[in-house]
Amino acid sequence: MEQARRLRGTDRDKIGTAQIDDTRAQVFIAEKKFKQAEAVARNAVRVLEKSGHQCLLADALITQGIALARLKQTEPAQFVFQKAIEVAHQVGALNKAGLAALTMLEELDDLTVETLYVAYERASEWLAKSQSQDILLRVNAAARKVIIRSRSELGGEETAAEDPIEYLFNKPVDLQNEVLKFEGRVIQRALAKANGSLTRAAASLSMSYQALAYILESRQKNLLKERTPIRRRSRRDSAPSENAEQA
Repeated sequence: MEQARRLRGTDRDKIGTAQIDDTRAQVFIAEKKFKQAEAVARNAVRVLEKSGHQCLLADALITQGIALARLKQTEPAQFVFQKAIEVAHQVGALNKAGLAALTMLEELDDLTVETLYVAYERASEWLAKSQSQDILLRVNAAARKVIIRSRSELGGEETAAEDPIEYLFNKPVDLQNEVLKFEGRVIQRALAKANGSLTRAAASLSMSYQALAYILESRQKNLLKERTPIRRRSRRDSAPSENAEQA
């Protein structure tokens, strides 16, 4: 690969060199040299972004996303995978958009349930006509991952204790209880995104700090452990300063 790159370089074939860099990055990934892989893939992406070759760019972005994911850089990896999906979708290369969505599902474990579900839905749709048995097996494996995560988010330990077939039967629904469950899941995700900060979580939910605190303390007490500990102000902090008193 190094020799091929040198030969391309002498021809000043930037597009060909970028393609070779993409392949080199894949080799580095196979060798578990993820830092080198990310650096080489990033260089390929930089060249291809200026070339107008969107399909080649999507391929290089997928490679870079894998390298970032293996480096545990989850947020940059998700951004790169989503950029690959967008680039491929814009030019109608739905098979490549599907591969980007599928690879994101495989590489990232911290996606929200909504992102996980939509990524799988699009990947299965865009790759439905694929002739590759390997890709179809990967789609099936992704489906199992989505199902497991969804069941965990929707019910936790209680869901695991129930017979899954019950979800296919018509059963009476306790509306108030279902609303409370949904409210709890939304608040839990907001707290997770805000790293436990009640102030930031409340802002993301378009509500006041006091309103969210009341909900947690009254009807979502099981989520109190998700928030950061309350820091009590000392008497020294809360006492007015000497200058303020004089004023």
